[in-house]
Parts: sequence; structure tokens; C-alpha cells
Amino acid sequence: MKERGMIFNGEMVRAILEGRKAQTRRPFNWRRQPAMEMAERDDGSLWPWAEDCERGGDIWFACPFGEVGDRVWVRETFRVHSRATDFATLVYRASVRNSWTEQTHRVPVAVCNKPATADKWTPSIHMPRWASRILLEITDVRVERLHSISERDALREGLFQLPASGRYCLQPGMQYFGMASHSAKEVYSWLWASVYGEESWAANPWVWVIEFKRIQEATQ
Repeated sequence: MKERGMIFNGEMVRAILEGRKAQTRRPFNWRRQPAMEMAERDDGSLWPWAEDCERGGDIWFACPFGEVGDRVWVRETFRVHSRATDFATLVYRASVRNSWTEQTHRVPVAVCNKPATADKWTPSIHMPRWASRILLEITDVRVERLHSISERDALREGLFQLPASGRYCLQPGMQYFGMASHSAKEVYSWLWASVYGEESWAANPWVWVIEFKRIQEATQ
């Protein structure tokens, strides 16, 4: 069993904390192999090949995010609010609209190697392991085309369903800005485009599909 950090934006973090998100999709960068193309067999599986390759064969790609049973600690934007004798108090930007208890987390001062910065956020990419408050366990890994996502899986990506209309949106309130739809897949396409760009959604790339469950807080 291995542990790896994975970046999640604010909307994704809130969905995990609220129990709405159990899947994440990330680009499958198979082009790291030189001169390689990717074809699709009749059964839907992938067939990597190259023009100068005289013999065919399967190539196994290890998921860079882990395998079933591995753990993922969530990397999100945060700051060190204060440091006391024994504990440091961290604040997470994804939860700043919540109560003080919900937006903060305490870690031992002994592991906190950052000074208190009341107004300066640390980007998610720079979050150290000790600052993570969310720990996940991978329950399934597969590869599929981005547009192959089902309505059910799109909902498991963390969408919110409005009780009055049954429409889906990324966060409550976004329906007032025209960002709601009866199609969960359409709303997920907006989420993907906000992270990777509209051209990425249109390209329908191969993606890693990582399913997970939350098991505990990453720090005590």
C-alpha cells in the first residue's frame, strides 16, 4: 500500500467533505511513450502501437495515481492561521464559508514547518503531507474515453442535485447564473472545462477513472 498526494480544487474538496464525490477523472498521458499511437479494439480496450514496431503486443500502463488499496491524501489550498505552544491551526480555503470548526484543523507544532500567515494562502500544489486533512482509499481504477461518463458516474463526480427542480449544478446557487441542467453529464463537462479547458472536453481524451472512499482525516 502506497500513499500519494493529489490536487483537488475547492469545489471538489467541498463535494468530498459533503459525501457527494466518490470519483475523479484525470488525463491519461500515454503519449509519454515515444512515437506511440493509441487504437481501440472492438472490445473497447486500448492497443498502443508504433509504425516502427515489427511485432505487436500489450503494454501495461501503471496508473500514476495509485492502484486499488492505495491511499491518496488531498492537496488543497490552505494557510497557517496561528501557532501555539503545542498546536498550529490551519485554515482551508474550500471551507471558509463554513463555521470556524469546519474550516480549521489543528496539527502538532512539531510537524508544522511554516510560519503563521493570516492573509497568505499556500497553493494546493505546495501543500505538504502534514497539512492534509482528507485521506482517501482507492477502490477502483480504469481507463475510458472522457465522453463515456454515464449520468450516474457524473453525479458521483460530486454534482449537487437541486431538490425543487431535480436539476444538477456544481454548487447550490449556480442555477441563478444559468449553470444548472437536467443532464449530469453536461454539468460535469463544465467542471472538466473549468479545469482543463473547453478544447480538452471537445477532444474526448482517454482518462484515468479513479474511484475512492474517504477513510479518515489525514492528520490527527
